[in-house]
Amino acid sequence: MIRRESFSRRRGIVLPESNMTFDKLKELSLAIYTMLTENGYFQKYLGINCSDGFIAGELGPDISLLMFINLRKNNLYPVNEKIENYSEDDLFDILEFLHDYCSKGLERDFHDLGFGYSCGYHYSKFDDNEGKKYFRELFNPLLRDYKDGFEISDKGEILNLVDEGLSTLYNASIPTDDLENIKNKLSLAIVKFRQHKSTLEDRKDAIRELADILEFLRKDIKEFLNKKDENDIFSIANNFGIRHHNLDQKNGYDKAIWYSWIFNFYLATIHTILRIKKKKSNAHK
Repeated sequence: MIRRESFSRRRGIVLPESNMTFDKLKELSLAIYTMLTENGYFQKYLGINCSDGFIAGELGPDISLLMFINLRKNNLYPVNEKIENYSEDDLFDILEFLHDYCSKGLERDFHDLGFGYSCGYHYSKFDDNEGKKYFRELFNPLLRDYKDGFEISDKGEILNLVDEGLSTLYNASIPTDDLENIKNKLSLAIVKFRQHKSTLEDRKDAIRELADILEFLRKDIKEFLNKKDENDIFSIANNFGIRHHNLDQKNGYDKAIWYSWIFNFYLATIHTILRIKKKKSNAHK
């Protein structure tokens, strides 16, 4: 686990050999995976190779088949044998899979074979949350240094890293109890926008989801904002190729940058409206 960035990196000094290439990411990922395996973090679900024979975990004896069922991909397991041929998508799929089935062993017995030989520790009780947390602590520093940066979320999804100044907005609690119309839709939109495989069309769809939430909140927007500001919010989606498709749309922009601006603006607006609404509601209690 990396406790802090080095002195050189804090000063912005990054040497060429320190760049996180994909081959280096695979190399370090294998080292972490091996360490976690040796310390029993996958015993609960993936089993253990014991001297007396393989002892299956809760996922059963055929992990390769299970991975195919979950990922629809062959030839990804065993990780230490297959990782050399992984594509970026393969590696990220495997990391998400392993995160879901990483569990910290709490109680263990030493399997002594006698004559100076041992099989190591066999674990009996586990803590899933602690295992997943440790997994993220180990892998996220590596993922943040790869390309433009990624991270494994608390839900185990590999997402594009957001700028440090926006992380509070993305991680802020959503101040509403409306799951169907706001909370779930907002959470799904954030994942769709940030997922590492997201295309421009995915990001456009995510913006549409936020625009739909704003439409649902339009009555509150009318109450809290003046008419011009209300119109400005919706004109972005209506006139810049997000919700409509016609000759009057403004499309001559760098969509990757433009979509990020719209999404962040809409996300901040939704949080603002919900917080004003909650504050006014609490004031009348």
